[in-house]
Amino acid sequence: MRNYPHLGVQVPDVLLPRQGVDLQKWAVIAVDQFTSQPEYWQQVEETVGDAPSTYHLILPEGKLGTPEEPAIVEKAQAKMKEYLAQGLLESIEGMVYVERTVDGKTRRGLIMALDLENYDYHKGSSTLIRATEGTILERIPPRMRIRRGAQLELPHILVLIDDPDHTVVEVAQKNLSSLEPLYDFELMAGSGHLRGFLVKDLGLEEQIIKGLEKLADPEQFRQKYGLNSDASPLLFAMGDGNHSLATAKAIWEELKPHVGMDHPARYALVEVENIHDEAMHFEPIHRVLFNIKADPLPAMQEKFGDQYRLDPVGSVEEMVQRVNGQTGPQQAVGVISEQGYGVITIGAPTSNLAVGTLQNFLDEFMEAGGAEKIDYVHGLDALTELGRKPCCVGFYLPPMPKEELFKTVILDGALPRKTFSMGEAKEKRFYMEARRIA
Repeated sequence: MRNYPHLGVQVPDVLLPRQGVDLQKWAVIAVDQFTSQPEYWQQVEETVGDAPSTYHLILPEGKLGTPEEPAIVEKAQAKMKEYLAQGLLESIEGMVYVERTVDGKTRRGLIMALDLENYDYHKGSSTLIRATEGTILERIPPRMRIRRGAQLELPHILVLIDDPDHTVVEVAQKNLSSLEPLYDFELMAGSGHLRGFLVKDLGLEEQIIKGLEKLADPEQFRQKYGLNSDASPLLFAMGDGNHSLATAKAIWEELKPHVGMDHPARYALVEVENIHDEAMHFEPIHRVLFNIKADPLPAMQEKFGDQYRLDPVGSVEEMVQRVNGQTGPQQAVGVISEQGYGVITIGAPTSNLAVGTLQNFLDEFMEAGGAEKIDYVHGLDALTELGRKPCCVGFYLPPMPKEELFKTVILDGALPRKTFSMGEAKEKRFYMEARRIA
């Protein structure tokens, strides 16, 4: 392991399944996907069976807080020990360059470990690694139960860099012929193709580090964003998996007084991607209310008064077109229910983004007992399916331009929680690599 403390970066020891393991069964999608579609996870379980798989090492988020949770966590941690004892996982040292192809688009990234001493998820932080969205503090303790006592971490965390000159991830891409192939296979459930290559040449690693150093240079950073002289560089911004990284941070703070600073739990394995990758796109994260006790639309009208307008529309396509085409100071949100489709327009928003205005209302509505559950849904098809069910209401949100992310976080702090998603559900990161944290 090699450390670059001024960047908060460690070149990690990565664990990968040994030759002969069926990688299509080994790799499964991030636990926070398809949370309201248990049939997806049932299909994963049937596909995997008893074969070696990351499915046996995780807790699907739909099981979080259920009576089955303790037994699943105990079994997952026991499986980690079993796989290690069997020699199922082989260690390699180095960054891993990865390519993920879905629907004809290939996204590129670099696997490395980040120093949690350089990460603060609180709004307004000035660390090298920062959250991009609000962190829901009550979501951290349940996830700590999973990580606490675990031998391995399996990352689905995607971290972004703002690298318009393509000086970091793309350095590995340009030198692909010199990299050592590690894996190359089709992912399950129509989720595309995954390839991985080891960056073992120290000269190439040095080029990547120099690219990161340029992005983190305080003077260049301030000029790039037009900031004053006391602004601290933001090098790594969270893309996906903020609560997983926040959980790793919480566990590290818990362990630190007892284990000292030289411990693997100080770091977290992540995939770093360039926000300027042409294949990367931001998708909105929609909301669904389940088992509603009161109609949310009259409650919204009461909150916003004459600044609220609801227009029924004839199709989901018209709803999307009108919401995405909204300009000016007004904000638009789509609504889906048993009764059909509509577009809500708010004339005096309570947030800079429609997602913030809607979330402010939904927080109050849920606190007042307006619905039994709220879920955050990726993709229009899933939103439509769930929103049209009895006693449910779905809210469609417009996408946020990815180019606005870094400057918004730098100037305004974290965005409202669950603002954006890097692609739709099936495009999310699959668990592939592992790392020892104990």
